[in-house]
Amino acid sequence: MRQNLQSAGRLRPVDLARAHGLSTQAVRNYEAAGILPAASRTASGYRTYTPLHAAALRAFLALLPGHGHQSAAAIMRAVNRDATEDALRLVDEGHAQLLDDRRTLEAVEAAVGDLEPLPPERGDMFVGALARRLGIRPATLRVWEQAGLVRPHRDPRTGYRVYHAADVRDALLAHQLRRGGYLLEQIAPLLAQVRSAGGVEPLEGMLAHWRARLSARSRAMLAGAAALHTYLDARGDAGAP
Repeated sequence: MRQNLQSAGRLRPVDLARAHGLSTQAVRNYEAAGILPAASRTASGYRTYTPLHAAALRAFLALLPGHGHQSAAAIMRAVNRDATEDALRLVDEGHAQLLDDRRTLEAVEAAVGDLEPLPPERGDMFVGALARRLGIRPATLRVWEQAGLVRPHRDPRTGYRVYHAADVRDALLAHQLRRGGYLLEQIAPLLAQVRSAGGVEPLEGMLAHWRARLSARSRAMLAGAAALHTYLDARGDAGAP
């Protein structure tokens, strides 16, 4: 099939570009990057492409939304150097990362759902009392503070750490996520978003948006896999020439 596609018709760079809403320079850049197979040249040195190049370009553009530019380019380069197994491994890694992201989202949703309401009359807490409530050592809270998970205030008279209601909320959320196996560096950005949102209530909208983005990425990966499958078929088994 590869030979048939290569001899089925000749395309100018502008033909390939216009069909996909790109500039001719973008097409040349993709070829130079190994995303497209090398083009043939006319006697006068002009590039000519074939339907096989068009299939490669369609595969790359379909892979982009689900895998991102770097991974999509690496997948196409692997295919074009006849390393199909390397390309498939990269695709599998993308799906594995998506699954990890889904698990992270589920852990965050569970942690937020387990948070107790913080009544406005709740008083401030010192490090010892908060540590006892969480069942951890005070030293752990200090490690969390250094990592940016909690940001207690200081009593102006004694210098002791004081945890206000929002600080207790952050500590509870951090505790839930730590129990779920998440690292401090993974938790800190989430808590920063909770603080910027003003609490966990606005976070629900963010989580819904996060879930929608994961679903869209999953569907994009399906579309990318279909286009890549078509390109692999066009090249022949395992990319053999």
